[in-house]
Amino acid sequence: MNLTFDFNNPTRILFGCGTLDLLGKQDLPGKKALVLLSNGKSARVSGALDRTLAQLAQAGVETVLFDKVMENPVREMVMEGAAAARDNGCDFLLALGGGAVLDSSVAIAAMATNEGDLWDYVVGGTGKGKTLPNPGLPIVTVTLTAGTGSEVNCWGVISNRQTQEKIGFGAPRLTPVLAIVDPELMRTVPPRYTAYQGFDALFHHTEVMMSRGVNVLSEAIALSSIEHITAYLPRAVANGQDLEAREHVAYGSTMAGITMQLTSTTAQHSMEHSLSAYHYNIPHGAGLIMISEAFARFFLEKHACDDQFVKMARAMGRKDAVRPEEFVTALLDLQKACGVQDLKMSDYGVSVDECMTLAKGARSMQGGLFAANPCEMTDEDCAEVFRRAYR
Repeated sequence: MNLTFDFNNPTRILFGCGTLDLLGKQDLPGKKALVLLSNGKSARVSGALDRTLAQLAQAGVETVLFDKVMENPVREMVMEGAAAARDNGCDFLLALGGGAVLDSSVAIAAMATNEGDLWDYVVGGTGKGKTLPNPGLPIVTVTLTAGTGSEVNCWGVISNRQTQEKIGFGAPRLTPVLAIVDPELMRTVPPRYTAYQGFDALFHHTEVMMSRGVNVLSEAIALSSIEHITAYLPRAVANGQDLEAREHVAYGSTMAGITMQLTSTTAQHSMEHSLSAYHYNIPHGAGLIMISEAFARFFLEKHACDDQFVKMARAMGRKDAVRPEEFVTALLDLQKACGVQDLKMSDYGVSVDECMTLAKGARSMQGGLFAANPCEMTDEDCAEVFRRAYR
């Protein structure tokens, strides 16, 4: 076991039911906030927006709304949001929403204080890889979903439709200063999206466990989170008002923001980002589910991380597991319990002829994650995983 790690997270986390009501009592990083929202209605219908605005008013903070964030955030929207922050004199951002909003906040915060285009600073693909000259605006996050862990880390994934790329962007000084994780705000997430988001959180941890860089701290947190998500996600999917279930899944999701800082995820995430870069209608969690079995079986066949698979199988409820294959069995059982076992790439317009294109896209966009895999995965290996996953 690797006992070496580097961990520095400046985010204060207020976690638990009712914690949104504490926002107005916090020492916030400015007096005028650009409030980021999705282009949907959930934050308004659930009352989360009104409650958040009331808390900001209590703290003496002025607000400007920017409600144009879409499911797979794009470069143009980021630049528009950054311009809105500058034009309105906002001195911090408050991201109110799920993974897309949280991811967007990192990029908008950066571009609100730096010249040029976002792709000037993106590393990978056609990005120019420049260093940000100026720190971004401070970020406060209020998450409405349990999936990404982005409420506590400095990374977001943004798409460039002109180049058909979907690439991670971020820097340590863009880490949020405060995160509110209140499971009461997650009760209105529909069952299918509860499942997609919960599996995204799960795969963050399973990939950390498979990664070459797993260490004593990331493994401990990942196994705890895998146990909580597996035990409670089916309940949250079945009954969104089950606050106990929501709280346990939210714990697993937020901890992903920490394990991913301690240990990189693997190429499973690179592959999904390629998939949804070419097919914007694929929800990130759904894409991960579709490729998950084939991805795991590739490493099972290589016996690349058998001990880690056994540990995960035990955390997923198979306490007496001794065979690495039992992880895949537990994973498929969980998919069935959450009603997402029948997802098909073909239903989203993906063709089996695209597999090599998707494989090369994964390496081009986020090739660094391939280095975290427990053994080598060539482009042909990657394309074959897509082929095996295809339905």
